[in-house]
Amino acid sequence: MKIARFSHHGAINFGILDEGDLVVLNGDPMFAGYDTTGERVPLAEATLLAPSIPRSKVVAVGKNYRDHAAEMGGEAPAEPLLFLKPNTSVIGPGDLIVRPPQSNRVDYEGELAVVIGSVAKNVPAADADRVIFGYTIANDVTARDLQASDGQWARAKGFDTFCPLGPVIETEFDLTAAALETRLNGSLVQSAPLTDMIHSVPEIIAYASAVFTLLPGDVILTGTPAGIGFMESGDTVEIEVSGIGVLSNPVS
Repeated sequence: MKIARFSHHGAINFGILDEGDLVVLNGDPMFAGYDTTGERVPLAEATLLAPSIPRSKVVAVGKNYRDHAAEMGGEAPAEPLLFLKPNTSVIGPGDLIVRPPQSNRVDYEGELAVVIGSVAKNVPAADADRVIFGYTIANDVTARDLQASDGQWARAKGFDTFCPLGPVIETEFDLTAAALETRLNGSLVQSAPLTDMIHSVPEIIAYASAVFTLLPGDVILTGTPAGIGFMESGDTVEIEVSGIGVLSNPVS
C-alpha cells in the first residue's frame, strides 16, 4: 500500500494511492488507521508533500555500502555510523534544494528511508518489523566541503532543504528484491541493489534504538551507494527505488 501526504485546494490530507487517484483518509494513518472519507482526489490535481514530517529527528547511517566507503577514502565501519539531521531539513517531492552560500560543493546521496511507526527503545533486530510503518526515498544532501572542514557532520548535513523525502510511503515493501538508482539531469550516477547494505534495516533499528528512543514519524536513512557527486544550480536529481517510486527535486 502506498500512502501519500498531499495538499489539495488548500487542505493537507493523507491518502492511499489507487491507480490515478488518492483515496482520502480520515487522518494520519500512523495514528488514525486506514478509515477513508469516501473522497477521491485525482493524483494529477494534488501536490505531493513529504510523506512524513519527523516528530523529533532524522537518524542517518554513514558509509553503509562498501563501495561508497571506498570512494570516501576509508574502510566501512564495523558498526552503524550514526548521525542526525534536523527535521527542519525535510522537504517534499518537487521542492527546491537550496545550496547554501557557506558551501562550494553540495552533493546528492540517494538512499532508502525507513519510517518508524511506533515508540521504539531497545528493539531487538528480530522485532524490528513491528516498529516500521513503511519505507520511502531520501536524498541525504551534504555540503561536502563543510563536512571535511568541520570534522563532524551536523552543519554539512543539517541545512534547510537537505533532506528531501518522498514521493510516498510504501507499507508493503520487499527490500530484498529492490534496487536504488540516482539520476542527475537524466544521467545515471548511482545504482545498487539494496541488499548491498552492510548493516541491514533490522540491525540499524536495533543499534539506533539502543542509543535513543525512536518516535512515530521519525525517519532513518540507511546509507548511500557509490556514485555521489555535486549538484549545480538548475540541476534536477531523481532517486528511484523499485517498488516505491521516484523522488525528484530541482536544485537552486
